[in-house]
Amino acid sequence: MTDTITIREDMGNRMPGRSWMLYLLEVFDRRNVPIELNLICQFNDRDNFWAIFGGVNRYKFTKVLPIVGHSYLRQIVMQKDSRSIEYSVTDQNTKETENFVFNAGGGRVGITYEGKDQFTGIEWWNKAGGPPFPVRYRVEVSNLMYGIPDDVSLAITYRPYSRLVPNSDSAGARYPVLFDKPMIKDGCICYAVADGASNSGMKFALA
Repeated sequence: MTDTITIREDMGNRMPGRSWMLYLLEVFDRRNVPIELNLICQFNDRDNFWAIFGGVNRYKFTKVLPIVGHSYLRQIVMQKDSRSIEYSVTDQNTKETENFVFNAGGGRVGITYEGKDQFTGIEWWNKAGGPPFPVRYRVEVSNLMYGIPDDVSLAITYRPYSRLVPNSDSAGARYPVLFDKPMIKDGCICYAVADGASNSGMKFALA
């Protein structure tokens, strides 16, 4: 699974103490094990990309850091032969890449190395116990694609998603975010995230 996230504007840190929010790139295997490569914004301004497996933070990217005006290619690759998950973040402006390989240990965790569901969007963690807080960055998410492996060449062919469907955990009636203008760009679905208000996530389908 892959996408490109572009940080357009820093709208200020309005998170309460000990809280954080995530701009997610997430895939679930057929046993619903979550595998994530997220931009995590924190109340203390320590923002980083993180590789997450099974709901546990596994690696903080410290060489490729979020910068306003930069675009980042995010990739998650499940390697069944080596029983590993490969996470990669590339700064498209500087061309610097940072990788992390997680040994998933198929027998121990029991993942299937095959995606079933995917998620793109935002997740809030308000540790103060209040409602969701305004988003930190105005971003654009583009080049949303999933990979199909070739068993002969071992190459991966990426294909664009054909639709987005709304998703919410029903923790709030409204969310302080606007998913602006889902559209097709370079053959892939893209969308923008900004300040605003939404009752649910995005809904979009290729014509």
